[in-house]
Amino acid sequence: MASKHDPALAADLRRLLGPDRVASDALSLQAHAADRWFASQLPDAVVLASCTDDVSKVLDYSTRHGVPVTPRGAGVGYVGGCVPLRGGIVLSVANMQRIKEIHFEDGVAVVEPGVITGHLQAEVRKQGLFYPPDPASLKECSIGGNLATNAGGPRCLKYGVTRHYVLGLEAVLSDGRVLRTGGRTHKNKTGFDLVGLFVGSEGLLGIITEATLRLLPLPPARASLSASFSTFAEAAGAVQAIFKAGFLPAALEIADAFTLQAAREHCGTAIVPAGQGHLLLDLDGQPASVSSEADSLLQLLNSLGALDVKKAVGEQACEELWELRRRFSASLKATGLVKLNEDIVVPRGRLVDLAEFAKDLSQRSGYPIACFGHAGDGNIHVNIMAAGYKEDQAVREKVQAALDELFTQVLAWGGAITGEHGVGIAKQRWWPQAVSDVGRSVHESLKRALDPQGLLNPDKFVTIHGPR
Repeated sequence: MASKHDPALAADLRRLLGPDRVASDALSLQAHAADRWFASQLPDAVVLASCTDDVSKVLDYSTRHGVPVTPRGAGVGYVGGCVPLRGGIVLSVANMQRIKEIHFEDGVAVVEPGVITGHLQAEVRKQGLFYPPDPASLKECSIGGNLATNAGGPRCLKYGVTRHYVLGLEAVLSDGRVLRTGGRTHKNKTGFDLVGLFVGSEGLLGIITEATLRLLPLPPARASLSASFSTFAEAAGAVQAIFKAGFLPAALEIADAFTLQAAREHCGTAIVPAGQGHLLLDLDGQPASVSSEADSLLQLLNSLGALDVKKAVGEQACEELWELRRRFSASLKATGLVKLNEDIVVPRGRLVDLAEFAKDLSQRSGYPIACFGHAGDGNIHVNIMAAGYKEDQAVREKVQAALDELFTQVLAWGGAITGEHGVGIAKQRWWPQAVSDVGRSVHESLKRALDPQGLLNPDKFVTIHGPR
């Protein structure tokens, strides 16, 4: 019997799947030990699945032999969600990259979990269709990871998150059985919402091997507006004014003074407007309506005291305007400080309160804090910038104390500890605060029902240790 740390594990898996789908060399193990967070743990073997049957065989083997299995997509998460904390098997679906179908009349795409999000968007666009979810890492993140974390992005404001675009799923359960739930219809109220249960479950309940995704007609026109303000508070006030005037942009992003200054130093002042607060809006729809809304919004932003307003029309011009937003993370990293990206969510009316709290927390902790992100839905990326975080235990302890304050305040406002990255390992510390006793009990019941041995992505935020 092969089990964790048994050298026979890789040999067993090669007999089960074939030699080309199993890796146990040092480089492969290291490459599958971590994501973009700071934790790392070597697995004992890596399975490079190519089909649903591979996944089913591995999970059947896992159940019979008690071997932990950690699912992995593209590995670009920010919370340690695919770190194999108990070793065992990392089951990668990165090679499952087929777009099986794009159907215009039904408005669906059927895809495997290894498909890169940006590639799917480009392919459906060729057929006059639109897949709205747009995480910042869309050029490298996979649909499977998006499903696991219920990923979002700037367009969440108008279009919603990944869950809103999943009509059907194929998922392999912990014992190897294959569940198909939902379908390709845009409405379906047959039984419990098992699709919704698996989307956002972070690989703790099963491994998704196929998704049927809802597609929309591609909007024929697009415009973007960039507006700078003297203060973050003025920019946040403009967000409320935009909604009060009846506008619903496709995306509405905000950035604070530290983020803008880092961008000036990294990208140059030509790309970064003056001011200490910045808004970026996107509009889409029919040409006449987009043109009219863009002009009206430009006038509104000027009337609100914007220092500078730029308008772009058409895909290429809009992408050029959005280049600044896409460089924020790289600009912060270029400061030489370690960037701890927390994707908290606050009620939209708390944006100014959050900025003031972050400023005060920065002064008390001694660490710069950069805030930018999705102003339209309150999902702001609060980045504590800490020199020496990786090397110095004392720095890590001070940062943890600052994060304790941040999450406590966010929850007190009725906010959430994560909007799109997931809980993973990074946010386990605050899981008991974020979810009630009854809520955690329900999570544990679902986990026990679907993974009774606790072998799927073990030791994450919902943990059980075998049958009662």
